[in-house]
Amino acid sequence: MSTTAQLGTGWRLGELAAKPGQPSRERLAAGTHAFADGLVHVPADLPEGPVALVVLLHGAGSTPERALKLMQDRNALVYAPKSRARTWDAIHGNFGPDVEALDRSLRELFEHFDVKTAAIAGFSDGASYALSLGLVNGTLFEHVVAFSPGFVVPGARAGKPNVFVSHGRHDGVLPIEATSRMIVPALRIVGYRVDYREFTGGHEVPSTVADSAFRRIAP
Repeated sequence: MSTTAQLGTGWRLGELAAKPGQPSRERLAAGTHAFADGLVHVPADLPEGPVALVVLLHGAGSTPERALKLMQDRNALVYAPKSRARTWDAIHGNFGPDVEALDRSLRELFEHFDVKTAAIAGFSDGASYALSLGLVNGTLFEHVVAFSPGFVVPGARAGKPNVFVSHGRHDGVLPIEATSRMIVPALRIVGYRVDYREFTGGHEVPSTVADSAFRRIAP
């Protein structure tokens, strides 16, 4: 089987081939830039040398710009991609072209930055995708953050990333009883360490919840 065919098979399984390494290109300047299929945010005070990366996935019908608001004032490199369609391909129950696009984007990003630790996070459909990809790629992502997820795509899993899940008790979009209250126990049974936060509210990410999720990843 050719290398291209092998990579294609990996993408269909949700597997990302991109790995951090020694950067070969100049580091991007501070600010928010169009990058690959989305936006990359480089804080002005991002330290020289190895950095923390957060891949941040938007919800259905949303945008990278809105997703970036979750990481305001956080000292981490943030990449917020845009889904190929209105939402991520996992909505159909399997992985597809969004995995390929993210893999290519991360390969390029790793050429500019020395990434010491990586996390994947998202809200709503983005949370479902973050959980699904994060568990498959647990050797790449040390942390997985899911704000109000709806489901997890079945698949082979690698590593044991730290998992953070939050959900509003009055969520009318993705009701908690049919989502996080089923997802979290299932993850704990198979050995994942899950920090689970329920809050009084709906389909949203309270600032205090975001602070709790990102505190250890990006102080």
